[in-house]
Amino acid sequence: MKEDTQINEETLKTEETAAHETATPEKETETPENEETAAEEQTPETRLAEAEARIVELKDQYLRKMADFENLRKRTIKEKTELILNGGKDVIESLLPVLDDLERALDNVDKTDDVAAVKEGIHLIVDKLSKALAAKGLKKMETEGQEFDTDFHEAVTLFPGAPEQKNKIIDCVQTGYFLNERVLRHAKVVVGQ
Repeated sequence: MKEDTQINEETLKTEETAAHETATPEKETETPENEETAAEEQTPETRLAEAEARIVELKDQYLRKMADFENLRKRTIKEKTELILNGGKDVIESLLPVLDDLERALDNVDKTDDVAAVKEGIHLIVDKLSKALAAKGLKKMETEGQEFDTDFHEAVTLFPGAPEQKNKIIDCVQTGYFLNERVLRHAKVVVGQ
């Protein structure tokens, strides 16, 4: 009988432990409800303090964003200024060899009497200049025998001529140029009337 009572006591203990374990999750599910009631029970002073803390945090974020924007604006202005001041650097560097050739040609003009050699030297320098500018996107405007177009040409003079020359370019007074397919300078031309 002692064994029966010991078994019964052990069974009771395990049943109590099992009952206690199942009861514990119920308390855990009640905890969120307690938090909600705790939030409802906050005093106006604590809510005001939380709101003021949130306002301070948002003001700080706002000031940081404004400072970032101001720095971006200043950096952009500085970059644009540098681009304007140094934008032609690449073109000027490509023209320096041409300038060197012109200086050498001037030095040699006084030393030689051969006009043909001077002419040839000038032609070489002009070709070199044309190639350097073409590499940067400059293209000469063709005008000989073309129809007059106000998008590309500027009429300097109207010249009476044959009927087949009407509204055609007879002569080019100043060459026009394109820079990257956009008109850089209009060609000044004489147009048939």
